[in-house]
Amino acid sequence: MNLFEDTYKTIEKPAEGLFKDKGSKFIAYAYPFSDPEDLKNVITEVKDLHPKARHHCWAYRLTTDRSVFRLNDDGEPSGTAGRPILNVLLSHDLTNLMVVVVRYFGGTLLGVPGLINAYKSATQDAVSQARIIEKTVNDVYEVSFDYIQMNDVMRIVKEDDLIVQQQAFDNNCSLTFEIRQTQVNHTLSKLQHLTNVKVKYLRTT
Repeated sequence: MNLFEDTYKTIEKPAEGLFKDKGSKFIAYAYPFSDPEDLKNVITEVKDLHPKARHHCWAYRLTTDRSVFRLNDDGEPSGTAGRPILNVLLSHDLTNLMVVVVRYFGGTLLGVPGLINAYKSATQDAVSQARIIEKTVNDVYEVSFDYIQMNDVMRIVKEDDLIVQQQAFDNNCSLTFEIRQTQVNHTLSKLQHLTNVKVKYLRTT
């Protein structure tokens, strides 16, 4: 992968998929996902929808780095649920995405190959129902400045097409903005040429 690649593919909004085998039902829920802090909320939401389901297995990927992921088999045999879900995300090169697959047991054991196929197929169905979009990898910065420098800072915001997330204008002003990674050095050098302007990196989205 190109180290300077700053775009990635994800899904526009949540999507669902379904797979059935020998009476067992596998329902997949795919969510745009960018913050691990949201993990519990997503799982709780799915469990509330399906309180009687036997398993709620999941996997997520974050960033363009293929090693940034988590997965959980939730009581299924090791490697039969979370890993097949993740492999679908990897094979479609999708990230910033979480998939939870809910299983209702139909009374017949599927065996390891059957489970792997079921979790993979449910996930693939959810992905096929989703609208795939391309987004840029953005860094989020906070810039602090005096009120008299407002025009200079806002000119740079406009020139460089920065996405403003928050702003507070008083005697001491602050602005939180997103900037595409390939643009970061260009924009920061312009901001740092202004006197008494402080720039702080917050996170990457």
